[in-house]
Amino acid sequence: MRTVGLIVEYNPFHNGHSYHLQQSLKITGAEAVVAVMSGNFLQRGEPALVDKWTRTRMALAGGCDLVIELPVAYATQAAEWFAYGAVSLLEATGVVDAFCFGTESGLLSPLLRAAELASDEPEAFKRLLKQRLETGMAYPQAYSGAIAAYTAEQGDADASSFPFDQPNHTLGLHYLIAHRRLRGRMEPFTIAREKAEYNQTTITDIRIASATAIRKRLFEGLSLTDILPFVPASTYELLSDCVEKRLAPIGWDHYMHPLLHGMLTSSAEQLGQLHELSEGLEHRLLQSLPNLETVSFESLLAQLKTKRYTRTKLQRALLSVLLGHAKSDFTADKLRSGAGYLRILGFTDKGRQLLKQMKKTATMPVLLSAARPPERFRYLDLDTAASAAYLLGVPGANAVDLFRDFRDMPVIV
Repeated sequence: MRTVGLIVEYNPFHNGHSYHLQQSLKITGAEAVVAVMSGNFLQRGEPALVDKWTRTRMALAGGCDLVIELPVAYATQAAEWFAYGAVSLLEATGVVDAFCFGTESGLLSPLLRAAELASDEPEAFKRLLKQRLETGMAYPQAYSGAIAAYTAEQGDADASSFPFDQPNHTLGLHYLIAHRRLRGRMEPFTIAREKAEYNQTTITDIRIASATAIRKRLFEGLSLTDILPFVPASTYELLSDCVEKRLAPIGWDHYMHPLLHGMLTSSAEQLGQLHELSEGLEHRLLQSLPNLETVSFESLLAQLKTKRYTRTKLQRALLSVLLGHAKSDFTADKLRSGAGYLRILGFTDKGRQLLKQMKKTATMPVLLSAARPPERFRYLDLDTAASAAYLLGVPGANAVDLFRDFRDMPVIV
């Protein structure tokens, strides 16, 4: 059966995601959906609103047929490696014929042309990127500006005026760059985002709201019924159950004590060995501690934030402190070699058929549990540790939950 791949976080699954999924099936002519989904920590360096198992149930109830976990080593990265990890997993299944992502414009051709020009990172592009970084520009903006300038130099007037700096355009470009570098066989598609922009905090439609706006309402203490118009009934029921059991909503403030402990018991030299901590950020972390007014994440960010360090950069750095992610595990060579496994979080009856097919087509081992894998995977160890760390911050979790990765089999719907 023809299958489309989606790269998602579903934090939580909402009506906009449902629209994207249905449109992806329509424009690709697919009959089944494989989703690569981030686990308990997400790309912007944040804990998920609710655990990955619950979000898997949301995904399956919303129309996905097979959910594969994007390892934390890729799920918490900037666009380049986030995209590379996700696309490589979809390719590794051997059963995904196309992949579809949302963009602000819904236009694929400018992104394809830019990906073709930039995938090998020629020296002229590197020069343009370096020039922008040297002005103090944040990396995402510098990269987008360099892409636009480089495509202009290459005579592609249409691509050079394209808004690469919009968040979903940036991510989509990196999906296509990863696809080219992997010599992928999947066919790429994109659809335009509807009604709500990425990371939009306000709600301007009666049915569609961004995941950011939905989470904002929950963290502000509003009733769950306040988000009912914007999520499927299945998402609402799952969230209601988690809230009742004190398993949601989860945010950075749930991890402040272990985070501060990690900072207070480390030297600048030790912090400097962690992923995402460089260029003096380790010193700034330690210097910020005496100035904290409250034990809250926003208070800590207020001490740390500068023009040089974006909120997302700081969140990823602090997540490395919380999870103990060493630079040595995140070198370009190691990330380029891929996760090495396909961790299955859940499936439907169609997903079961895909799994059966993957026994013949997958280029990586397929894992239904983290217990006794056929070989040792360094990134799988990071996944299980991250899951345990996440559950330590969940008020309703217990000691048994810390080892769910080793005990639980995939969710079946």
